[in-house]
Amino acid sequence: MPAEAPALKSYCDVAPDDPWHGPYHEREYGFPISDEHALFERLVLEINQAGLSWLTILKKREAFQRAYHGFDVDRIARYGERDRTRLLADAGIIRNRLKVNAAIENARRVQGLRREFGSFADWLATHHPREKAEWVKLFKTTFVFTGGEIVGEFLMSIGYLGGAHRPDCPVHRRILRLKPPWSNSKSKQ
Repeated sequence: MPAEAPALKSYCDVAPDDPWHGPYHEREYGFPISDEHALFERLVLEINQAGLSWLTILKKREAFQRAYHGFDVDRIARYGERDRTRLLADAGIIRNRLKVNAAIENARRVQGLRREFGSFADWLATHHPREKAEWVKLFKTTFVFTGGEIVGEFLMSIGYLGGAHRPDCPVHRRILRLKPPWSNSKSKQ
């Protein structure tokens, strides 16, 4: 009989000692956020991570912040062909036309949410709580380039879905003190 395969390690096991993952794990992942620029940054980064490693995104994060003007939704929503060309030529970020177009279009959609709900954060709060599958459907009808993995990781990373940290992780306890949205709902997935 073959020996048991080692258990898969969680992010809480591998991130703490890593120079890139450690700070993200300790200070950002799973923490509730409501600032529009921070929410939009996280959405754009999750979209850009599709098909790549999170490490790649973390290493390029500062370049993304520069390239996308601090994730200023209104400024990005005004991007035209010149900005699109600039972004596609920027080796510091992910140069994928679909992902660049998604950032621009999603900024415009956030503006629409703002007009209807007051803010991106208010839109999220209005639709909470939901099961992950319901969130995915909502995101697919609201934004572009948002599938199950992108939506799940985005929501987990901002405190709307649980599971970012193991229950015995010290960061998990710190996050619970902040009362993330997932902790106040019947659905903890």
